[in-house]
Amino acid sequence: MQSLNLPEFEPKIIKESGKYRIFDLIRKKYVVLTPEEWVRQHFIHYMLKALNYPKSLIKVESGLKVNALQKRSDILVHDREGKAWMLVECKSPEIGLDQKAFNQASVYNMTVGAKFIVVTNGMLHYCFKPFPGGQKPEFLDGLPEYH
Repeated sequence: MQSLNLPEFEPKIIKESGKYRIFDLIRKKYVVLTPEEWVRQHFIHYMLKALNYPKSLIKVESGLKVNALQKRSDILVHDREGKAWMLVECKSPEIGLDQKAFNQASVYNMTVGAKFIVVTNGMLHYCFKPFPGGQKPEFLDGLPEYH
């Protein structure tokens, strides 16, 4: 897998039934190693190790409903009251972060109502505060500290 613009870590990778799998600390199991999963696992480790986000308040691929369709958010961080605090949408490193990626994350956030949205492909990372009613979002220089 390719190097990303995120801190490196020592991933646990196995080969099972001809497929590589990576251990997910949050789900506590091995999952198929795709380019998007590579980004997701790096971003999880970045949040845990560099930013000290609480592991117990992070969910991976949690289900949500969008216009009666069942979808999954990549990473959802909750606050200490259990409310959505940050929604993270991960893309493969080869995928450019275009308006479609931001729209997808914003539509998912209409369901969860997180204070912050992050869109990343492992090379570029954008964090912003969404505003209701189509107002222009406020982009941040980095990820906020967890309080």
